[in-house]
Amino acid sequence: MFIQTEATPNPATLKFLPGREVLVGEPRDFRDMEAASASPLAEALFEIGGVTGVFLGSDFISVTKDSSEWGHIKPAVLGAIMDHFLSGRPVLADSSVQHDAEEGEFFAEDDKETVEVIKELLATRVRPAVAMDGGDITFKGFRDGTVFLHMQGACSGCPSSTATLKSGIENLLRHFVPGVEAVQQI
Repeated sequence: MFIQTEATPNPATLKFLPGREVLVGEPRDFRDMEAASASPLAEALFEIGGVTGVFLGSDFISVTKDSSEWGHIKPAVLGAIMDHFLSGRPVLADSSVQHDAEEGEFFAEDDKETVEVIKELLATRVRPAVAMDGGDITFKGFRDGTVFLHMQGACSGCPSSTATLKSGIENLLRHFVPGVEAVQQI
């Protein structure tokens, strides 16, 4: 099994591409060992010293580290990913567990059509580009002209995330969606 790695705009995060499907459905972001208990793969990665975050996408795994050097962590991460896929274990502990992407969303009922347009633009224009960098952005809410987004994976804590939000996503949404005035990360 050959696993490719790619740098991300976040120097603390590397993207690992195992050359096969990783997760069906919505991506999952794990920020601690307790959350990782839902995934044998994420759990194995958190057992590696220095790992502080695991993000599972459709065909990639983004791993975030603390101040440790990648030279020490990367071989262990590659080994854990390889061991997991060769073992045949599931990526999620319980395949019946559904991750509800709409959980915790907020917006006024009058804004439902605007929110649908925002979600469509995020799904077709923003999320694919962000996934290439090892992350994801999900819609969380819309209130008083402000779109609230949650950044995950390599995007979480990335030095260029503010520029991505303001220069990229905010300009895109303001151009295509009347009523959008700002974008804010939560």
